[in-house]
Amino acid sequence: MTEKVSRRIFLKVAGTSVAGVGAAVTPVGHAMAAGNDQAAIQAAAGMAVLPYPKTSVGKAKAMQTNTPVSFNYPDADSPCVAIKMGQRVAGGVGPDGDIVAYSNLCTHMGCPLMYDPKTRSFKCPCHYSMFDPEKSGQMICGQATEDLPQIQLSYDPASDTIHAVAVTGLIYGRQANVL
Repeated sequence: MTEKVSRRIFLKVAGTSVAGVGAAVTPVGHAMAAGNDQAAIQAAAGMAVLPYPKTSVGKAKAMQTNTPVSFNYPDADSPCVAIKMGQRVAGGVGPDGDIVAYSNLCTHMGCPLMYDPKTRSFKCPCHYSMFDPEKSGQMICGQATEDLPQIQLSYDPASDTIHAVAVTGLIYGRQANVL
């Protein structure tokens, strides 16, 4: 005699099975916390994370407030803009914590953005999305559904140099930021 399995029963059994398998897998961080270094090394070997390069953006004192400075990061095919906002902002670096940088490609369809010093925002000329550099690249309006990828910066006070060191978010058109 064959029994019919209802959709509800099937989903309950399948969900329980998946949850059990997920609980049995030990993440890298948990393995390290437990002191199991060998398990952590084996788990990390399967990860495919490439290191970001460290690239000079310029001198902090040479940057003018509300004036964009163009550079490419993490490679030559990724245009970016650094801006000295004139007041301390989230993620800002430099002597005043007011220098931030973002990918210059709209998260909607990859159009090059233009910085508008009057509104202190990035504007997309293709589909009119706008982003706020003072609020971590937050999308203000338009077709885009994601904030701008923020370029993580570091500041060396001895040389007054700003460096790009990483990217938070995925640059438009990529499966990985570092190719």
